[in-house]
Amino acid sequence: MSAGQRGDAERDLRVVIAANAIENAPPCVWMFAVGDGGTRRTPNAPAGLPVRADLDTPGTVVREHRIDGISYLVRTEHHGPVTVQAALDRRYQIQERHRLYKALGVAEVAGLLAALATGRLLARRAISPLAEALDRQRRFVADASHELRTPLTRLHVRAQLLARRSESAALRDELGAIVSDTRQFGEVIEDLLLSARLRPHAVEGHPVDLAEIVASLVAAESVRARAQDVALDVAGAGTPRIVGGVASALRRVVGALLDNAIGHTPPGGHVTVVLARDGDRVELTVRDDGVGFEPADAERIFQRFTRGAQGRGRRFGLGLALVREVVESHGGAIDASGRPGAGASFTVRLPAASRAAEPRARRKDTAPVR
Repeated sequence: MSAGQRGDAERDLRVVIAANAIENAPPCVWMFAVGDGGTRRTPNAPAGLPVRADLDTPGTVVREHRIDGISYLVRTEHHGPVTVQAALDRRYQIQERHRLYKALGVAEVAGLLAALATGRLLARRAISPLAEALDRQRRFVADASHELRTPLTRLHVRAQLLARRSESAALRDELGAIVSDTRQFGEVIEDLLLSARLRPHAVEGHPVDLAEIVASLVAAESVRARAQDVALDVAGAGTPRIVGGVASALRRVVGALLDNAIGHTPPGGHVTVVLARDGDRVELTVRDDGVGFEPADAERIFQRFTRGAQGRGRRFGLGLALVREVVESHGGAIDASGRPGAGASFTVRLPAASRAAEPRARRKDTAPVR
């Protein structure tokens, strides 16, 4: 019995005894008056009442008793030669308390659910304009990049043709600079297109052989590496390394890391590409012994439009920021380490696909790359 219920019950018993309503006691209350003339009792009183031990105890006594499995609160008072005792059946109080607890519990759960539903609705309403704005921004970036790509491609091709036909060495140098700039501008546009297509959640792709991508891009970059007197080595690309994702996006990741490493490695340096399986992950490491970077910049270099202080590689535009975005959208992670003058190392970890996906990945990798 709670403190409040007990206090109410004791008060009710005092009032009943004061009223001396033995024959007309309230419901669930039985009264007894014991004196020399015998015992008067409320009709239909339980057989175990009155409580004889309390009748023989001097003074006013208030106790709880359990009789025949039923709990009673019993108050006994002595009024001269007559002793009056009132007993309250607590079953109804206990049931009422349980009903109250149950009602409070249901109300609390209902209130919590209502609060969650209201919060979710308000959050959706608050986020909806932002989501629409981001979607419009992505569409604009994709449309603008797509429209820019065609005229830029024409400009790049025409600059190449003019450079080949020009008889002036100085003019050829200027045209060569234009060709290089338009190539870099085209890469930025491709990065913008890829970034606009990515979403914050994991992409739904197909089995891709990362070893095949690494081997093809290393072969493509080998000419540039030799021209810059940079040794380009690869290990682990002879064994299929299957991951799930979008092949074109993963090619951009590997290509950006190779471009970054070769561009920041001086003549006579080395770039090493290692591909391996580590448990349920496929690890790609691109390591060079070039100019490196400050350890404090290991996170900053993944920010958008970050410029490197040294090297010939492309360190502007989306760059490594897009690499991280692509890797994370594939459920993976990338980290970097380096020291000034001691080179840099970039490690990409992607979830490995199941063995059953390997044959499908090989068939897809034999298709022409757009």
